[in-house]
Parts: sequence; structure tokens; C-alpha cells
Amino acid sequence: MKFFMVFQAKNIKQYSLILITAVFTAWFLFVQNILHAPVFSTDDGPKAVYKGDKNIAITFNIGWGDEKSAPILETLKKEKIKSATFFLSGSWAERHPDMVAAIAKEGYEIGILGYDYKDYTDLSDQEIIRDISKAQEVFKKLNVKNIELLRAPTGHFDKRLLKISENFGYTVVHWSIDSKDWTNPGVERIVQNVSKAHKGDIILLHASDSAKQTNKALPDLIDELRGKDLNFVNVSEMISNSSARSEEIK
Repeated sequence: MKFFMVFQAKNIKQYSLILITAVFTAWFLFVQNILHAPVFSTDDGPKAVYKGDKNIAITFNIGWGDEKSAPILETLKKEKIKSATFFLSGSWAERHPDMVAAIAKEGYEIGILGYDYKDYTDLSDQEIIRDISKAQEVFKKLNVKNIELLRAPTGHFDKRLLKISENFGYTVVHWSIDSKDWTNPGVERIVQNVSKAHKGDIILLHASDSAKQTNKALPDLIDELRGKDLNFVNVSEMISNSSARSEEIK
């Protein structure tokens, strides 16, 4: 059965106004949404932040090695970078308590990089929980307090980690700019990779011994970012000033 509605000219104008208002409202909400800090998320809430909406955050992963972390710390001090976030594996922190203390003393933020360098997507839920718990105990013994951030050791994660991390009270942090310093592509290439950064980006760097060129690249890298008039903040500062929009994790 077909239904027909006859509109008078006056009614057409009224309905047209309603339609235009609805379209404008939807467009406004959409624009507001895309301006917010992007995150990966599950349907029911847990999030993994990979970008903010202003400033810049440089992050360093440290999983092993005795040589590169101290020089990088010295370079950051020399370049007067007061805000950065270090994601430390529990096994590395356990072996290098003095370096953990030095990072904390300089006021840099510390996040957890698991305990062992394992791909969480290959582990069961209980294995992930045990790995995070083991790291958590290490940082408690080292008197590192108020840790709120966690990064998957290999960068690979799924919905399970988001939910597990939420239960621990951690926010999972990914990145939007990969310096690829761990591939040792040359100082110029590392700087070029980071030069793509804009406000709100979270940059992945490494202070493990496998990243042999990171410290040499840091001064030019920092100059490049400062040339864009970007302020350096740690990840917690970045996400505390942002609202989140979610993208589905498969």
C-alpha cells in the first residue's frame, strides 16, 4: 500500500527548515568529533591513545641495554626538554634501578612496557596479566609511583589488552609518528621521519641499545619540532587536555 502526503507551501517551508537544522547539527557534531584526540577503542569503552589535539609528545621505549639510555637522558637535559615519557620494561628496570631513578629525578614520566619483550597478541589473557603484574611489582619495589600508562611491548595489541589494562587502571598508549630509529636508517632519515609530526602527535623513539643513532639524531629532531612552534609535553599532559574519539579495534 502506498501513502501520499500533500504539503501546502507553508508546510514545505517548515519541514525544509527542520531538515536544514538537522543537517547542520549533524555536521557540527561531526566536526567537533574529528577535532578530538583520536584513540583506538573497544565498543564498550577502553581506549588506547595514539594522538592528542595540541602540543607534541616524545616517547622512548627501553627494553634492554646498558649504553644508550644515559646519553639520551643527558641530551634531553642539554636541549632543555623537560617533558618526555619513558616506557620501561620491568626486566630492564629491575637491572637498571639507578637509571630508573635518574629518569624520575629529571621529572620525566614513566610508563610500563610490560615485563618481558613479548607480543601480547600471542599470549593468553592470563599470560598478559602475569606479565603486567610482574612489571608492576618491579616498579613498586623501585618506588616509582602513580604510573598510569602502559604500552604494548611490540606495539601489537587487541581488545583484550585494552580491557585488561583498564582493570589495572592503565591507559594504553600507542603512537602516531614512528621515527623508525630502531632500524638504524641514518640520522637524516630519523629526523625526516619525525619531521612529519604536527600538533597532537605522539612520537615513538627508543633508548635501547639496538637504536644506535637516536641520540645523534635528537638535537636536529628537537630543532625540527621547535621550528614548528610545538610545545613538548608528556603523554599524560597531552591526553588530559583532550577529548577522545574512538576507532574500532578489530
